[in-house]
Amino acid sequence: MTVPPAGSGPRIVEVDAVDDERLADYVSLRDVQLRQSLEAEHGLFLAEGEKVVRRAVAAGYRPRSFLMAPRWVEALADVLATAADAPVYVAPEPVIEAVTGFHVHRGALASLHRRPLPPVADVLADAARVVVLEDLVDHTNVGAIFRCAAALGWDAVLLGPRCADPLYRRAVKVSMGTVFSVPYTRVDEWYDAPGALAAAGFETLALTPADDAVDLADVAPAGRTALLVGGEGHGLSARWMAVADRRVRIPMQAGVDSLNVAAATAVACYALRRHR
Repeated sequence: MTVPPAGSGPRIVEVDAVDDERLADYVSLRDVQLRQSLEAEHGLFLAEGEKVVRRAVAAGYRPRSFLMAPRWVEALADVLATAADAPVYVAPEPVIEAVTGFHVHRGALASLHRRPLPPVADVLADAARVVVLEDLVDHTNVGAIFRCAAALGWDAVLLGPRCADPLYRRAVKVSMGTVFSVPYTRVDEWYDAPGALAAAGFETLALTPADDAVDLADVAPAGRTALLVGGEGHGLSARWMAVADRRVRIPMQAGVDSLNVAAATAVACYALRRHR
């Protein structure tokens, strides 16, 4: 495969060695600790699959490089043409699988530069509906919540200091790239966050399975709404539960105690969206 001159198109680079150092961004994608360390050190994240890669580039994230099987070069030709400064590493699928640690059945990966997170005030400025996540540590749940927030018209997501990274590959994949379209930021001063939401005019609704909470079907938010969602298993902290304007619940039947946190958030986002 011929490498085109600079400025004339994608920089196609054929790779056939598993230990090629140019593929360092893509090593051991299933090793969460290694990936978190590597991605934080180099300020990068990965997008997997044609649709997600397209959404990342369209959202303005600058590619560092691409890695794909030969058959995906043509399918992504328009995207690669807009990122001609980033090398396109083309390798046989067995090589890609050996480097990444799994079979990339969607065929294409991209390594992209992270951007600085915006201030909380900027994220809240034009938002009417915000999902606030406290201590969700599962990347799949975080990605699923971003997807439901995008699908149901919520404006932003705020993350507690210990929440999983929305730009971790698994979260990005589960979200189907909606992490690139829903404004979000991380709230480092978590203790002061309730006051910041109140000062911005948000009514805070704490999602809980407690029997004495208000049925979501009976809740009609009057203005700006912040849905507070706690971590897997233990739910919201006592502080957030105590300072919330209202505690709301999804009634359960047939002896089921609660829903998965992502499913519960989707139900709550839909129920509260009806009053928008």
